Amino acid sequence: MAGAQVSAAQLAAARLSAQAQLATDYFQLRFADSLRHLLEQTAKAYQRSLQITENQYAAGTAARSDVINAQAQLLAAQAAAINVGVQRAQNEHAIALLVGKPPVEVSIPPGSLADRVPIVPTGVPSTLLERRPDIAEAERQMQEENALIGVQVAAYYPTINLSAAFGYGGNPAISLFSTSSQVWSLMAGASQTLLSGGQRSAAVAAARAAYDQSVANYRQTILAAFQNVEDELASLRVLGQQSGVQQAAVQAAQQAVEITLNEYQAGTVAYTIVITAQAALLTDQENALQVQEGRLLASVALVEALGGGWDTSQLPSQHELQKLHLIPD
Repeated sequence: MAGAQVSAAQLAAARLSAQAQLATDYFQLRFADSLRHLLEQTAKAYQRSLQITENQYAAGTAARSDVINAQAQLLAAQAAAINVGVQRAQNEHAIALLVGKPPVEVSIPPGSLADRVPIVPTGVPSTLLERRPDIAEAERQMQEENALIGVQVAAYYPTINLSAAFGYGGNPAISLFSTSSQVWSLMAGASQTLLSGGQRSAAVAAARAAYDQSVANYRQTILAAFQNVEDELASLRVLGQQSGVQQAAVQAAQQAVEITLNEYQAGTVAYTIVITAQAALLTDQENALQVQEGRLLASVALVEALGGGWDTSQLPSQHELQKLHLIPD
């Protein structure tokens, strides 16, 4: 039964991994959508800046270089928005693969990255041992290896048929059924068992070594599981703190752009100051998107580290395995 449950746990682990990858690809696709939207809005803002430089140049209060710099900045933003399409297409194709469809049959409408990060209840740490299929797999594998030790030890004691036949060996025509020709087949069978003793000892030792290895693997799997959970909890905590600071940075950068643009129109600063402020704003906005994406991906990883909605009760029971004729009744 342990072997069948190992297979069931492996299937559950593979399913959980595929689900986590699907969620990851989806959030990365939404990040691409949000980034493209940001770059398109930035391009519109740069278009207005370009119009201001053209008006200033026509009025004779700005140099031709200001117009060219504004045009270059606008074209760079437009090119970046187009380039995001590559990343989005790759994520969409990955999603199609995970749902078992050709990429040409999957078309996901544009959307935006979620603003709210789901809160994942972690529960008490001990429940983690019942909620991860890889831990269940390692535990059942340990049970199976332990049972195999008993199988190898039992082979030390073969069943011997004590009603062995008594007869004569050699050529009856020559020996004329003499006493020296009498043979017990039981003696030959006993000798064969004794001679295989060394091989049997090696088999038992190998079975015990395999069991010790499965115990070590079980322990390492548990430790890795707790590390996964703690890693993602730390990521969510740190990224949550960073998100608040990053949003404040975006607001400050927006104010800086507005002030420098007004000062440029008043003729008190060069246009390079405006370009610098606008570039800083775009960087802060992209960083804010990346932090939000990181928080969502960390939530996915935490759900996976906690086993998703799986627990050991979903492993097939002995009765279910007998109904499927996977183990004897």
